[in-house]
Amino acid sequence: MKERIRFKKKSAGRKTIRSGVYSYTALFEPAVEGGYTVTVPMLPGVTTEGDTLSEARAHVREAVRGYLKVLRKRGEPIPRERGARLRRSITERVAVVV
Repeated sequence: MKERIRFKKKSAGRKTIRSGVYSYTALFEPAVEGGYTVTVPMLPGVTTEGDTLSEARAHVREAVRGYLKVLRKRGEPIPRERGARLRRSITERVAVVV
């Protein structure tokens, strides 16, 4: 699922901050205790959760927005997701005999 993050153009003193729309793939995994755990593979360390899918979506948007704001504040480049860079995950059941 792709989420869009929007930034508005703001003027900080003499410096103009560019705005843009950034889209990243967010992986929503059902948690054992209920709810969802969400990760964003393109942004290391961005992990959040929510009791409902709707809540998890809101939390991941806020987490990504915060991550990108920190990158911008530090003057670091904001990564752009390219379709070929993110591989689809494979889910399989594995049976073992013990």
